Amino acid sequence: MKFLSEKNPDIQRTFEIINEGISKRAFIVLMACCKVLYQGRARSRLGSGDRFIIIKPDGSFMVHQDRNLEPVNWQPPKSNCKANLKNGILHITGSRRNPPESLEVEIHSTYMASYFIGEDSKELELAGYEENMREMVFESPELIEEGFRPTSREYQTENGFIDILGKDKNGTLMVLELKSRRAGVNAVKQLKKYMDCFMDHKEFVRGMLVAPSVTDDAMELLEEYQLEFKELKPPMELGGGKNLTLDFFSSS
Repeated sequence: MKFLSEKNPDIQRTFEIINEGISKRAFIVLMACCKVLYQGRARSRLGSGDRFIIIKPDGSFMVHQDRNLEPVNWQPPKSNCKANLKNGILHITGSRRNPPESLEVEIHSTYMASYFIGEDSKELELAGYEENMREMVFESPELIEEGFRPTSREYQTENGFIDILGKDKNGTLMVLELKSRRAGVNAVKQLKKYMDCFMDHKEFVRGMLVAPSVTDDAMELLEEYQLEFKELKPPMELGGGKNLTLDFFSSS
């Protein structure tokens, strides 16, 4: 059975549905009155209330209240999720060893219990991020200016990683700070920190903030520091072979 859903199942039946869903590596959804207890790097307790509970095939375990975007408590993928009955009360536990922690949900009554065996192998494609801008500049350096040659990306300094290091048509070193959204004074200050790393450089070094736009305060600070601004929007097209996926952020 690919999909199963039951309204107002008793505790025994809820227990059976959860175990069946876990054994089939299904996506499990419960609407129930429950208590929540977390123990691990800290401790938390949530009294009885109506909640939305999700167990995913990858071991993710989440409890949502009727407010806020994020779950009130959760366990990440690869958690060990199991259900058991104790004195007529259903307990669902998601635990892991490193770090040692557990999330226990004590269910008192169930309004809906379901599971779904789905197929989804696609990765979410992302566009409009700074990494997309880096790729775009390396592929089309003339977007910065004619004759610009990018030489390094994520160049490490004592003050952090420079987005792009390169040279202009005259061979002058250029430091580029990329922002995929409207840049403020913090972006300018970050660029200035990178520029400070080249104070002992024998030749003049150009610093450039690259972003779709900047605030008025940021522009004033750029002029004060004698830094440059280049208006450039990140690529927004999806479907290409070089678009980011969530794997990029989890591995970086």
